[in-house]
Amino acid sequence: MAARLVSRKLRQVLRSSLRSCNSGAPVTQPRPGEPSQSVAEELSQRRQFLREHAAPFSAFLTDSFGRQHSYLRISLTEKCNLRCRYCMPEEGVPLTPRAELLTTEEILTLARLFVKEGVDKIRLTGGEPLIRPDVVDIVAQLHQLEGLRTIGITTNGINLARLLPQLQKAGLNAINISLDTLVPAKFEFIVRRKGFHKVMEGIHKAIELGYNPVKVNCVVMRGLNEDELLDFVALTEGLPLDVRFIEYMPFDGNKWNFKKMVSYKEMLDMLRQQWPELEKLPEEESSTAKSFKIPGFRGHVSFITSMSEHFCGTCNRLRITADGNLKVCLFGNSEVSLRDHLRAGASVEELLAIIGAAVGRKKRQHAGMFSISQTKNRPMILIVLFLRLQDSPPAIPSTCSGDPLCVQGLRHRTSFSNRVATLWTKCRLPWTYLLAQRWLGSGSPQRHYSSHSDSETHPKCLRPVSQAPAARSGPQPASDQLTHLDAEGRAAMVDVGGKPDTERVAMASAVVLLGPVAFRLVQENQLKKGDALVVAQLAGIQAAKLTSQLIPLCHHVALSHVQVRLELDSTRHAVVIQASCRAQGPTGVEMEALTSAAVAALTLYDMCKAVSRDIVLGEIKLLSKTGGQRGDFHRS
Repeated sequence: MAARLVSRKLRQVLRSSLRSCNSGAPVTQPRPGEPSQSVAEELSQRRQFLREHAAPFSAFLTDSFGRQHSYLRISLTEKCNLRCRYCMPEEGVPLTPRAELLTTEEILTLARLFVKEGVDKIRLTGGEPLIRPDVVDIVAQLHQLEGLRTIGITTNGINLARLLPQLQKAGLNAINISLDTLVPAKFEFIVRRKGFHKVMEGIHKAIELGYNPVKVNCVVMRGLNEDELLDFVALTEGLPLDVRFIEYMPFDGNKWNFKKMVSYKEMLDMLRQQWPELEKLPEEESSTAKSFKIPGFRGHVSFITSMSEHFCGTCNRLRITADGNLKVCLFGNSEVSLRDHLRAGASVEELLAIIGAAVGRKKRQHAGMFSISQTKNRPMILIVLFLRLQDSPPAIPSTCSGDPLCVQGLRHRTSFSNRVATLWTKCRLPWTYLLAQRWLGSGSPQRHYSSHSDSETHPKCLRPVSQAPAARSGPQPASDQLTHLDAEGRAAMVDVGGKPDTERVAMASAVVLLGPVAFRLVQENQLKKGDALVVAQLAGIQAAKLTSQLIPLCHHVALSHVQVRLELDSTRHAVVIQASCRAQGPTGVEMEALTSAAVAALTLYDMCKAVSRDIVLGEIKLLSKTGGQRGDFHRS
C-alpha cells in the first residue's frame, strides 16, 4: 500500500514538472577493449556514484504494485535467418511493411526517453538483430546515453563471429546466444537451416574477446533435446559460459503442448543425479534465472522457470516490438503503439503519460501455463522472447587452443576411431557431434551408426537377447480375438491397469533399397540435404517416443531406452535398420520399435528422393519381443 501511494504521488509530481531521472553520473561506460581490471574498477565506481546520487525512480515506469521497470528490450527487426520450430510457425509469419517498422531515429528517441526515466539496461532483440544493417551504429548511439549501464544483445549466433569485434568497440557488453542442441543434424532439424558451425564460431569469438559469462540459451523440449542437458552442463567445466535452460513456452504457431515442457525441477533432478555437489548461487534482484554451479567448474548453469515458477513479483522488464508497440508483459496480449504517437507529433509529456498508463495497467502476474497456451499472443519471432538478465562486463580473454570450433568440457562418452580421436582430442566433443561430421564417412567403404555410443560399457543395453522379466504369471497362448475391439465390435483401447509391471524389450527392423546412385551418395555422405544416416537415426528415436500420438490406440509408454542402428549393405545397395526399445511397465513396446524402424526408413526415403524415386521400403517386421504375459517372441 505504501509503495502504491509513493508511486501515485511521484507520478503526479513528474507529470507536472517532467523531472528527468538522470542521475548526473559521468559517462564512463566500460570500454570492452580496455584491460579487464580497469573496466571492473571503473564499472564499480560508476555504480557506486549512481547509487549515491540517484534521483527517485520514475513514477511513469513504476506499476501499481511498486515494481520499477529499469530494463528495456527493443526488437530491431521481425526478420530472422533461421526458422526455429518453437519460435516461428511452420507457414512463416506475415511481416510488417517496412514503413510501419520503427526507424533508427525512432528507436533512439524512445531509448533516450526510457533511459532518462530510469532504464539502465537495454537489450537488442529481433527476429535476429544482427541482420539489421545499422546494428553497430545503433549500439554506438546507445552507448552515448548517460545513465545506461548495460547494452546487451540476444542473437542466434549466425553472424556473431563476423560482427562482434565491431559491436564490442561500439559498446556492447552483454551477449546471449541461442543454441538448443550440440548435434549438427538435430540443429538443422530444429532451425530448418544450416549454420551450426557458425554459431559455435560465435561462441568461441565471444570467449576470445573476453565476455564473461557468455550466456547460452537452450529451450528444452521433451522428446527433442532433453537428453542433451548433461552435455550442455559439461561445457561449463572449461568455459566461462552461463548455460540457461528455458522452459518451453506457448506462443502463436508453435503448437505448445504441456507434454513437451520439461520443468525446472525435472531438469534439476537430472543434473543432481550426475553432479550431487551442484550448488545454488545467490539470486540477484529482479533476476529471471535460478543459477547453480558445480564446484571447480569455470562457468555455471541457470534455469528460466517462466512456466513452472513464474518470477512476476520482481519483473522489471518492458518490451518494444519492431513495429513500435509497448508490451508490459511477455505473455500479455495488451499492447500500445508508441510509433503512432511519435509520428503524430506527441510531446514528451504525452508519451510519458501513455507509457505510464500502460505500465500502471500491468497485472500482478501472468496467467498460468494452461491459460497462456489459450491466449492470443504474437508468435515469439514477432515479440522476441529469450528472457535474459544481469549485465556481463568483459573480462580477461580466454581462448581454446586456437581452434575456432573448439568446445571444451563435454563428457567424453565413447571410444572414437583413431582418425577422429586424433583430429578432435583437444576439443573433447561428444560422439553425437562427431557423428555428423562429413569426414567421418568419407572414403569409408562401410558406415555404421548406432544411437547408443557406450555399448561396451553397458553390455546389457539393447542386445537382441531374451532377458528374464521382473515378474510373470507364465506364458499364455496367443489370443484368437482382436484385443482392440469391444463386445460390440467398436475400436477401444485395451485396459492394462490390472497387468503387472515387467521389463519389456522389443526389436524391429526395416530395409531401404536405395539403388546404386543414392547408395553411393549416402555411403560417402554427399547428399545435399545432409547426413541421411544421422537424420534417419534421430527420426527413429523421436518416432519411438511419439508412438502413442501416431497410433491411436497405443498406450503412452515411458521408454527407458531407445537404440536405432543403420548399416549399409553394399550387396543390395541397401540400408538395414534395427530399432530396439525398452521400458518397465504393463504393456509391450513392439509398436514403439516398429514405428521407430518405419519412420527411420521413411526419413531415408525423404533424404534421398531427389536423387532417385526408385527406392523401395520393405521388410518392416518385429524381430523379437520379451516380457509380456503371452511369452517371448523371437523371429527365426
